[in-house]
Amino acid sequence: MADTHTTERVNTVVIGAGQAGLSTGYHLARRGVRFVILDANERVGDVWRRRWDSLRLFTPARYAGLDGLPFPAAPFSFPTKNEMADYLEAYARRFALPVRSGMRVVRLSRLGDRFLVVAGTTRFEADNVVVAMAQYQERRVPPFASELDSTTVQFHSLEYRNPAQWQTGDVLITGAGNSGAEIAIEAARSGHRTWLAGPSTGQVPFRIDGRAARLGLYRLVLRVLFHRVLSIGTPIGRKIRPKVLRRAAPLIRTKSKNLAAAGVVRVPRVVGVRNGLPILEDGRVLDVANVVWCTGFDHGFSWIDLPVFDSTGQPRHEAGIVAAEPGLYFVGLHFQYAFSSDMIHGVGRDAARVSDAIAARASLPSRAIAAPAAPSAQPA
Repeated sequence: MADTHTTERVNTVVIGAGQAGLSTGYHLARRGVRFVILDANERVGDVWRRRWDSLRLFTPARYAGLDGLPFPAAPFSFPTKNEMADYLEAYARRFALPVRSGMRVVRLSRLGDRFLVVAGTTRFEADNVVVAMAQYQERRVPPFASELDSTTVQFHSLEYRNPAQWQTGDVLITGAGNSGAEIAIEAARSGHRTWLAGPSTGQVPFRIDGRAARLGLYRLVLRVLFHRVLSIGTPIGRKIRPKVLRRAAPLIRTKSKNLAAAGVVRVPRVVGVRNGLPILEDGRVLDVANVVWCTGFDHGFSWIDLPVFDSTGQPRHEAGIVAAEPGLYFVGLHFQYAFSSDMIHGVGRDAARVSDAIAARASLPSRAIAAPAAPSAQPA
C-alpha cells in the first residue's frame, strides 16, 4: 500500500495554540525564525470556550494580555472564558501567526538529527520543537468511579457547563481546589444540597476584586512575588518549587466563608464506593444523585516518544530547555521558571527565552548545534 503521508520540513514546530503557543509564535516571528503552530482544536481559543459557562479569569484584564497586545477590556474587570478565547483568536490574527487548526499531534520522536512530528497524515521534520502545552491534559478520575450506581450522573469538571446537567438530588463535588469550590457554589445556588469533598487547599488572604487589589496589591503579588521572587533564579524560589509542584493552588476568588454562606457542606475526601454510593475517608456513605470529579489532570505526554521524563512523568528541563534532547523545549509548564510561568501574564518571558535559544541554534553551523546552557537567573 502506498504511503499517504505528506512530509514538510520546517525549522520549528510549536505544538499547541493556547496562550503559551501563541506567545512563543509571537517571539519566534520577531526573531525571524520559520515555524508552524499545530493545534488539535478547530478554532484558536476552543480550550477556553469548552470550560463551564460562568468561568471567569482570576487575573484582571490588565494582566490578561500577551506580549504585544493588551487585553481589550477595563483594567480591573475579570474576562469571561469566551472573552479570553476570542482574545487569543484575535491575537493569532493580529500577528498573522501560522496556526494549523485541526491537527492533533500523535507522536513526537527523533529522525536522525531532526525531530519527527506526526499529526494525522502530515509529518513534519523539524530542527526544533516547542511543546507549548500545560502538563495537565488528560482527565484524572479514580478507578472506583466506574462502581458508582448507573443512575448517578457523573462527569469530570472538564465536561461541566452549567447546572442544567444535573438531575434532581444532592451534588457531590470531589476535589476542593478552585474548580471544585466554584462549581460547588454554583450547585448550591441552583438549589441542590451540595457536598464538597477533600482537604482545604488554603486561600489567598485578600479579595481579588477588592480595593486593596486595585491599589497595588495585585501588582505586588503577580508581578513581584509570583514573577520575580518565586523563581528558580532565587534561593526561596528554588526551595519552594518542589512543594508548589506537588500541591493544589489555594482558593483565589472563592473563600471558605463564601462556601459556608452558600450552604456547601465540607467533608473529607472520597476513598471508594459501597453499594453504588461514594464513601468518605471517615467512613460515611453519601446518597447523592450527582458527582463531579474535580480531581485534576495527568500530564498527557504519552505521545512524546523521547527519554525526557522523570519517574513522576514530569519533563526534565532547565527553564524549558531540555539538555538531553537538543532542540526540544517546553513553554507553559507549571513553575517552569517562576510561579507565574503558566499564568497569562508570565508565559511571555519563558516564550521569549526559548525563542532566543532557538534563534541562537539557527545561527550555528549544522554540525555545531547544541543545547545552550540554562542560566541561573533570567531578566524580568
